[in-house]
Amino acid sequence: MEWSIQEIARKAGTTSRTLRHYGDLGLLAPSRLGSNGYRYYDQDALVRLQRILLLRELGLSLPAIKDVLEGQRDTAVALRAHLRLLEQEQARIGRQIASVRTTLHKTQEGMELMADEVFDGFDHTAHEREVTERWGSEAYEKGDRWWRSLGPEEKKAFQDEHEAIARDWGRAREAGLGAGSGQAQEIARRHCAWLATTAAVSRSYVIGLGEMYVADPRFGKNYDRYGDGTAAFVRDALTIYAEHRLSD
Repeated sequence: MEWSIQEIARKAGTTSRTLRHYGDLGLLAPSRLGSNGYRYYDQDALVRLQRILLLRELGLSLPAIKDVLEGQRDTAVALRAHLRLLEQEQARIGRQIASVRTTLHKTQEGMELMADEVFDGFDHTAHEREVTERWGSEAYEKGDRWWRSLGPEEKKAFQDEHEAIARDWGRAREAGLGAGSGQAQEIARRHCAWLATTAAVSRSYVIGLGEMYVADPRFGKNYDRYGDGTAAFVRDALTIYAEHRLSD
């Protein structure tokens, strides 16, 4: 049995563009090309894609994933390793759920909170390795110091600002605006201003980040949940903004 690229993208919660990107990098070759040029994937390709998506969830960069896949020829051994990691993640999420339940109960009852209970299972440094690989240890350390310095209300305001920007990206794409239109470029300006609170915003940084929004489902879903193709729209608008307004 085999599936078209559109079917696989839909079932995997990703995009055809991302699958083609994986193919260009040598991560996921199609099982065959149809006479119409369409890409088709068989069961082995599905298993390989599952491994790629699992490794992305664990925070590995695409070059690192390629190295892992090339070094692990035994699929069963690799899947058992993935399963152990997923079970560890399941346990961590279970601790988070229990932590939030405890916090809710104690705040409702007026009981004293313990820091170990409140933060059990939480780790904001989960993407340290990937940030360091992409932009260097200084970039991660700066962002980490900044995040730790914020109070709860400031953290919420930062997250709320991104949510508002993401919604506006979705509305602009749905309205059929061009990536270079005035409204889209204004959202790009706000997006870059939001990024600038944690990093030095340069042309290459913003363009690279835009590409990551499309290539990495973990980031793309933040935008595509406002409509398929929104992440690609964000990338295109940010690229135009960066090329005309930013320097390296």
